[in-house]
Amino acid sequence: MKTLLITLALMMQAPADSLPDLSRPWTLQDCMDWALSHNLTIASQNIAREKSAVDKNTAEWSWVPNLNGSVSENWSFGRGIGGNNTYERGNSASTGFSLSSSMPLFDGLATPRRIQLARLNLEAATQELEKARDDIRMAVAKAYVQVLYNYEIEDVARHQLGIDSLQVARLQGMFDNGKASAADLAQQKASQASSRLTWVQAQNNVRSALLDLAQLLELHTWEGFHIHRPAILLEEVPLSNPDDIFADAVQIRPAIRAEELRLEGTFRSIQLAHAQHLPSLSLSAGMGSNYYSTFGTQGFWNQLSNNFSQYVGLTLSVPIFTRFSARNQLRTARLNHSNQEIQLQRAKNSLYKEIVQAWNGAVAARAKWESAREAKTAAVAAFELQEGKYENGKATFTEFNEARNRLVKAQSDAAQATYEYLFQTHLVEFYRGGELTL
Repeated sequence: MKTLLITLALMMQAPADSLPDLSRPWTLQDCMDWALSHNLTIASQNIAREKSAVDKNTAEWSWVPNLNGSVSENWSFGRGIGGNNTYERGNSASTGFSLSSSMPLFDGLATPRRIQLARLNLEAATQELEKARDDIRMAVAKAYVQVLYNYEIEDVARHQLGIDSLQVARLQGMFDNGKASAADLAQQKASQASSRLTWVQAQNNVRSALLDLAQLLELHTWEGFHIHRPAILLEEVPLSNPDDIFADAVQIRPAIRAEELRLEGTFRSIQLAHAQHLPSLSLSAGMGSNYYSTFGTQGFWNQLSNNFSQYVGLTLSVPIFTRFSARNQLRTARLNHSNQEIQLQRAKNSLYKEIVQAWNGAVAARAKWESAREAKTAAVAAFELQEGKYENGKATFTEFNEARNRLVKAQSDAAQATYEYLFQTHLVEFYRGGELTL
């Protein structure tokens, strides 16, 4: 509990005491570590787990005898029972001290079932916390890859702006020497302006993607925030059958494990409801003493000694008619068990759907990546050929511009296909227990 309170205090002080270091580019691991430490969803889930730990501790201590102490002071006016246990007229006062304790000896095995249930709930809460962490990891990885993709598109736009700028400079020189028409120069300047607008839009997309990532990380300030651009070397990765991936994932994914633990907990709840039909036996003991101010000759300590008493008792409680509450609790427990079986199957179906979608996405991304590589290579060759013709006056501006547009599209498609394939293949491995890395 101390650890949780310290963690929450540090998170609340984050704006002043734990500012992120934005002077360096952040890697994917940096982003994940920060998100896992500062994300509010994870913090909330961690509190839920801590509450389950408290419930488990409460259940485990229910075996131990309790101990209660009491002190009383009473005043009586007029005729009443005095210290010698006879009725007397006059005012009197009495002081009482007592200690009492009780503990269950047998409660139909309800206490051990309750402890087992609390332990299962704690394990389930731990798995749900891990599921929340996995969800954040996937969300951060997806947002990170989106930023990388937008970086690539910005590079493409900047490169095309550079090409148009060189062509404008070339035509400007030819126009000054009377070797190019004003119309050709105007067309090229219009193309340069369009490329500059595309580059500005690409820059805005980068900032927007960085903002989305920063908000996901719960960064209180993001000005200057930028990420590391790793070298991407993609190769064809063999993909297992989705059924094999599911068979591995269903054994390790925290979402499935949490539902399995909840299902086992509903079975313990059924056993706990059965215990309501059984007799219970409890042990109680206590001691106490009294002091009466009307005792006359006896002093305070003498009276406490003379009036000191102890008791020990056993209580057997047999449920005869509980207004059907025990029966209905058992019915409810069985219905909860049936419902949890549905929840478990639903979680498995959802996991299988996610895996199949990720697998199909990876297969499609690989095919798209292979095609995009070939298209990019062909577009680069075609553009270089058309650029040479255009500079030598053997191609029109329209032909050059069409080749440039095809190159831009091929480069953009290739960048998108690269990062889609990168993310989808790592996502498939993540379902099998791998790490989300680039």
